[in-house]
Amino acid sequence: IANARIGGMSVDLNLSSTDYSLAVLIFSWDTSEIPSNMMMPQLRPSIFLSLLTFSWGLVAACFGLVQTKQALIGMRFLLGLIESGFFPGLVYYLSSWYRKRELAKRIGLLYSAAIFSGAFGGLLAGSVIAHLDGALGIRGWRWIFIIEGSVTILASFVVVFFLPDWPSDTRWLGPEQRMLAKARLHDDTLITSQDTEYQHLSHLQALKAALLDWRTHVFGLMYTLISSANMISYFIPAITSSMGYTGEKAQFMTVPIYICAVLAIIGISFSADHFNERGLHIGLPSFVAGSLYTICIWVHEPKARYGILCLSYGLVQSAVPVILAWVSQHIKYPDSKRAVSQAYVNTVGSAAAFYGSFLWSKPPDFTNGFIALMIFCFGCVICVIFAQFAFVREKIKKEKELVKKVSVEMENRR
Repeated sequence: IANARIGGMSVDLNLSSTDYSLAVLIFSWDTSEIPSNMMMPQLRPSIFLSLLTFSWGLVAACFGLVQTKQALIGMRFLLGLIESGFFPGLVYYLSSWYRKRELAKRIGLLYSAAIFSGAFGGLLAGSVIAHLDGALGIRGWRWIFIIEGSVTILASFVVVFFLPDWPSDTRWLGPEQRMLAKARLHDDTLITSQDTEYQHLSHLQALKAALLDWRTHVFGLMYTLISSANMISYFIPAITSSMGYTGEKAQFMTVPIYICAVLAIIGISFSADHFNERGLHIGLPSFVAGSLYTICIWVHEPKARYGILCLSYGLVQSAVPVILAWVSQHIKYPDSKRAVSQAYVNTVGSAAAFYGSFLWSKPPDFTNGFIALMIFCFGCVICVIFAQFAFVREKIKKEKELVKKVSVEMENRR
C-alpha cells in the first residue's frame, strides 16, 4: 500500500494524508490474533496456514479493484482480519520445533523474508509503474496489488503440500524421529511437575494464565514500542519522495533501506542465538537507532537522512525476532499458554497502528515522526533494562528455592 500510494493511488482515490493514515490505521490485526493462536495447537499447520495465505492473497488482489477511499478502508479491515493469525501462528509453530537458542535466527529468517518483500515490492512497484501503467486499461498501482496477491495465492499451494505439521504427527517422520524431535524440546527446558500437570489447559484457562503472568505484559510493552517505531515502514516511499525523488526512482530508492534491514535482522538474530543472549541484542540496536533518529530531527539534508534511514530502520527491525524468541524462552510451558502469550504480544504491538500512522502526516520534514521514533527506541531500551533485572532476580529466587528444597530432602533422608 505504501508503494501504491506514490504510484498514483492517492490521486485516483482522492486520498489526503489523513485518509491514507486512516487506511493504515484500519488494519484489524488486533481482532483475531489471540483466537487464532488459541486454535493453533489443535489444528494442522499445513492446512490452517495455507488457508490463511490463500485468503489474504485473494483479498490483496482485490485491492486492485477498489474505486473509493471507503472501499480501500474496508479492504484493509478485511485483510487484517484474515492475515492477523499468520505471523503469530508461525512464531508459535517454530517454537514447537526449535530449542531456545535455535529460535531467534529462525524467526529472524522468517521476519527478514517479510522485510525483503519490501525491497522486492519496491523493485516490482517501480517496474510496474514504468511498464504496466495503463496496460489493459488498468493503472499501474492496481497492477501492483493484482500481481502480489496472485503470487501469494500460488504460495498457499506450496504451504499445504510441503509444510510439516507438529513434531508428534508429521506423516513423513518415523517414530524414532518424532521421539527425537520431542526429546530435544523436553531437554531444552526444565519442566516442573506443575508444567506437566497443567500442560492441557482450556482456551479460557490458557488466556487467564497468560494475562496473569507479568512477563507477558513486559514483552507486550517492549514489542509495542518497537512496533510503534516500525510504523515508519508505511511511509518510507513517501519519505524518499519528499527527498526529491519522483516516479519509479522514488520506488527504487526504498530498496537499499530494506536490504540493509534484512542484513541487520539476520546478523543480529544469528548473534543472539550464538551467544544465547537476548536483552543486549534488543537494547543496543534500539539505543543506536534512537540516537540516529535524534539526528534526523535537526538534519534535513536528503542524503544524510537517507543514509540514516538505511542504518536505523534495520536496527529497529532486528529487535522483532529477538523479542519474540525471548517470549518463547521465558514462557515455554504449557504450550497453550505460550501460544496465547505470543499472540498477546503481537496484538498489543499491532495497537501501534492506532497512533503510529498519524505521526507521519506532515511532509516534507516529518519532524514529529522522527521525534516519536526517538522516544519509542529509548523507551524500548528502558524496558529491556527493567526486564533484564527482573529476570535475573527471578532466576536467583528460583535457584534459592531449588537449593532449599534439595537441602530439605537431604535432611529428611538422614
